[in-house]
Amino acid sequence: MSDYAVIDPATGETHATYPTATADEVERALGAADEAARGWGRTSTPTERADLLRRAAQLHRERREDLAKIIVREMGKQIDGALGEVDFAADITEYYADHIDEITADAPIPIEGEGTAVIRKAPLGVLLGVMPWNFPYYQVARFAAPNIAVGNTILLKHAPQCPESAAAIEAIYRDAGFPAGVYTNVYLTNEQAADVIADPRVHGASVTGSERAGAAVAEVAGRNLKKVALELGGSDPFIVLSADDIDAVAQAAVDARLDNSGQSCNGAKRFIVVDGLYDAFVEAFTAKMSAASVGDPWSTDTVLGPLSSVAAAERLEKQIQDAAAQGATIVTGGTRDGAFFAPTVLTDVTPEMDVYREELFGPAGVVYRVADEDEAVRVANDTPFGLGSYVYTTDPEQATRVADRIEAGMVYVNLVLADEPGLPFGGIKRSGTGRELGLLAADEFVNKKLVRIG
Repeated sequence: MSDYAVIDPATGETHATYPTATADEVERALGAADEAARGWGRTSTPTERADLLRRAAQLHRERREDLAKIIVREMGKQIDGALGEVDFAADITEYYADHIDEITADAPIPIEGEGTAVIRKAPLGVLLGVMPWNFPYYQVARFAAPNIAVGNTILLKHAPQCPESAAAIEAIYRDAGFPAGVYTNVYLTNEQAADVIADPRVHGASVTGSERAGAAVAEVAGRNLKKVALELGGSDPFIVLSADDIDAVAQAAVDARLDNSGQSCNGAKRFIVVDGLYDAFVEAFTAKMSAASVGDPWSTDTVLGPLSSVAAAERLEKQIQDAAAQGATIVTGGTRDGAFFAPTVLTDVTPEMDVYREELFGPAGVVYRVADEDEAVRVANDTPFGLGSYVYTTDPEQATRVADRIEAGMVYVNLVLADEPGLPFGGIKRSGTGRELGLLAADEFVNKKLVRIG
């Protein structure tokens, strides 16, 4: 029996099943990763690691069509989005090859006495990555590439619905020429993953996923004194304070909400609009959301494919129905057809409603009317999450002021969908700890060793 299966959410068809790892397979994977860490992590040069990472990036690009088709089947990603994700994973992998000297260089420290002092980065060893289904390649790249660059080795537990993409990524690292054990895909159960984290050969764990998954991994890691990085949920505010073109702002809001069919942890989900722009924004936002095409993920004309599963669509449907029962207004959408969900806009949501503090993981957004900047910031921060945020204003001083006041790991001003390999990604509060992407990602799982010479 296996929890790992490729089930097309658009059709319900099961394309393939994969057996979970046996105890012997888990032990072999752990042993290979540990042995590789003792060799690769201690003796390979940054140049050698960079060359292999560049080859891995190249293989992503050479195989982009096949890789993209896999995740359309696995989780329903629209084909253009799937191709773009493969490209981004390649760019991320190449980024760490290009910046490997910065990542691995000694950092001198001014001292009062004679001699020198530096911080020298050394790999920790074997790391476990627990990855989600919503970005099967991108999420893995931003965990694996920086850690391989610094000399760590990777055990990867992918989401149960992504076994084919998981195998494809492992094949890329193998075919790129990495030594055995540097990157190993393992179809672990949750219980096996807990045992792996507890194993003394493993030195850290990184989780991207739900609060429940993050808390479970952090609990095991804490009991065993292991470093953990968590990238969890988000309910990102999109604040509109002033605008020369409200139609353009509404389009940006739609783009930020419907990216990946609304299944993005840092997608804008709460739209907080000052009173003078509220009516015009709701009208434009609703019209554009309603016009977004829902359908075949293989079509380049489709904006929204299915959600990742019927169960995911049912969860969103229940959240919307509960919100309406508690007094929220469904301006458009709110309907489900199998795993497909209509673009949805809610208004009249109050703090007493469940949806006020929930994450809507799908093509649904809530619009709030606020009096001024102070109320906008208060509503934006009134959430258990603190991942990303978006601010639209024509006043540069206000932009800086509001960015400073928002409780989040990231603030984007007057733009959306602007992630880059060099920009750190992560949040605060219940959105997690640590950072991925950028140079900060390569500092998460290293020994920052002081070397003081007299």
